[in-house]
Amino acid sequence: MCIVINVDKLTYASHPEALAAIADSERYHFVQADICDRARLDQVLQQFQPDLVMHLAAESHVDRSIDGPAEFIQTNIVGTYTLLEACRSYYQTLGQAQQRRFRLHHISTDEVYGSLGKAGLFSETSAYDPSSPYSASKASADHLVRAWHRTYGLPIVITNCSNNYGPFQYPEKLIPLMVNNALLGKPLPVYGNGQQVRDWLYVDDHVKALFLVATEGQLGETYNIGGSNEYTNLAVVQRICDLLEELVPTHPQSLTMSGMGFRDLIQHVADRPGHDVRYAIDASKIQRELGWQPLESFDSGLRKTVEWIVQAV
Repeated sequence: MCIVINVDKLTYASHPEALAAIADSERYHFVQADICDRARLDQVLQQFQPDLVMHLAAESHVDRSIDGPAEFIQTNIVGTYTLLEACRSYYQTLGQAQQRRFRLHHISTDEVYGSLGKAGLFSETSAYDPSSPYSASKASADHLVRAWHRTYGLPIVITNCSNNYGPFQYPEKLIPLMVNNALLGKPLPVYGNGQQVRDWLYVDDHVKALFLVATEGQLGETYNIGGSNEYTNLAVVQRICDLLEELVPTHPQSLTMSGMGFRDLIQHVADRPGHDVRYAIDASKIQRELGWQPLESFDSGLRKTVEWIVQAV
């Protein structure tokens, strides 16, 4: 029987209610702990004796990293180091059979590669060139994970993904922020000219890819995961507005009184410092070696996401 242990610090972005349906399952255990707390991590590893550790813990919002980088350094770099050392110590206590089964899966971002021009894709061999405190902290974590594999023989795999979206996403992210603002009749702020391009990956497709890499990926390897859905930020916001016109025909009072539609809420604001122009993932390696393919188009995934947010409000 597969048992899942969820270790979470429960920061501002946590949403325990999202797991209410499985909270009482005998296959699920929740542990509130900080990834930087070595003693607590040692205790959890020894108590549950996992064969697989998936490292998703991170501060992840670029704007927050610009305003306050210290938390990103602490969680994403020091926390990754702490987890690596805890896993290394635990791994050394295992018998040969369990060592052969054990692996650490480190989940990262395409932002470590920096910014692309109009052409080209990020591959697993692209040079690192992070632009923000967030992406620099994740790049540092990636390097630490590879170093622990090469120096200490810790069995690891790494994935770098494009922009995730879907139900339950914290509302500071672009898509839920725009939907929630629009439903309240508030401005929809778009950085600069809105022509920055992102590759969008539906959360369920990402989860399937993570499971494949965690269980079947080659040790020491990196796999890029992308949805092959490149859109400018402005185009994404416009698509959201058009979906809301269909799904929420009764506009907020501020729009009704002025005779405006949801697109009229779009406002261009000063661009973010160090704003990368374009991200795009070459996911051919995971497709070729592990047989993964995204199932959702951006239109189908966006509709599911917007419908979920509208119903949840």
